Amino acid sequence: MDMRSLNSASQRRKTLEEKLNISIRHIGNFSLDEKTASAKNCENMIGAAQIPLGIAGPLKITGNHAVGDFYIPLATTEGALVASVSRGCKAIFLSNGAQVAVHKIGVTRGPVFYTGSIKKSMELYQWIKNNKERVAAAAEKTSSHLKFKKADVKTQGSYTFMRFYFDSQDAMGMNMATIATDKISELIEKETGAKCVSIAGNYDIDKKPAWINFINNRGFKVWAEAIVSKQTVKDVLKTTPDEIFEVWLAKCMIGSAMSGSLGFNAHYANIVAAFFAATGQDIAHVVEGSMGLTTAKILKNGDLYFSVYLPAIMLGTVGGGTALATQKEALGIVGIKTSTELAEVLGGAVLAGELSLLSSLAEKSLVKAHVKLGRGKS
Repeated sequence: MDMRSLNSASQRRKTLEEKLNISIRHIGNFSLDEKTASAKNCENMIGAAQIPLGIAGPLKITGNHAVGDFYIPLATTEGALVASVSRGCKAIFLSNGAQVAVHKIGVTRGPVFYTGSIKKSMELYQWIKNNKERVAAAAEKTSSHLKFKKADVKTQGSYTFMRFYFDSQDAMGMNMATIATDKISELIEKETGAKCVSIAGNYDIDKKPAWINFINNRGFKVWAEAIVSKQTVKDVLKTTPDEIFEVWLAKCMIGSAMSGSLGFNAHYANIVAAFFAATGQDIAHVVEGSMGLTTAKILKNGDLYFSVYLPAIMLGTVGGGTALATQKEALGIVGIKTSTELAEVLGGAVLAGELSLLSSLAEKSLVKAHVKLGRGKS
């Protein structure tokens, strides 16, 4: 790297740190606006449950949308988590950063209808195929920010299950999808005589682990990868690529298969939950965020290739809890505008956390770190 590039990187880091310091000074002054929160975030509100908020990073990311150095706000009560993610960020930062990509699938809502017979279920299936434009029109009348994408239909005897996909722009969109599905269901009942038994029939599938979300995806699917030199693994992560690979194979692959896990990873849920809590997401969607696949490979030169894949990430930059003062400021710390950028940053954060934990297991420092940071002991 030449001097011009070094100076440019140094200036970016200085600007980023100045912005972070301003946010840190501000965030401690924020309290929950009871009137706003009780109107749309919580009923019978009696107060607020505080969660410690920490910052990991900086994390260098090159994505299709998010490019640069990012700080990661994490709200957690688990000592050692922020430190661990920060260590992963450092290793990735010294390795030319994380390459990240996302694909927007859309929010889903899946009603179930009772038809009375197999024949009627097949007729309803055919009606949906023949009336996609009418279904889309009914959905899109409910919001100018919502677009109908497609419908998957499955029949089981006298029941018909549907899975509608919607683009909700920068909102996570679950409420928008539910309102739109209600209008679609009214149209179906009127035109076919089928009865909507439930607007949510578990074919969505929402806030529950399921292979359909792993395979067909939901919200965003996110990839992140980095090539970490064996020297950086030694200096920062205190282990070797071979030892990380051995832990990854035994734990994430074989151990996950032995237990029937839907998550072939070390701890995606840790980072997803802390990031969601910090940025005002619906924390229950950590269920989908816990699924995913981690990959490790030793390259010919001895360096470590490391990647994560998250198939169903439900998040947004507007709506829900994103407008609450602390969460809004936390989003400001990330410094992005769109939900796509936010998904890319989360992918990089999960990559950092996953790399650090597997390294800690490889060097056998997990217990020591939790005793020191999780129990406040030296």
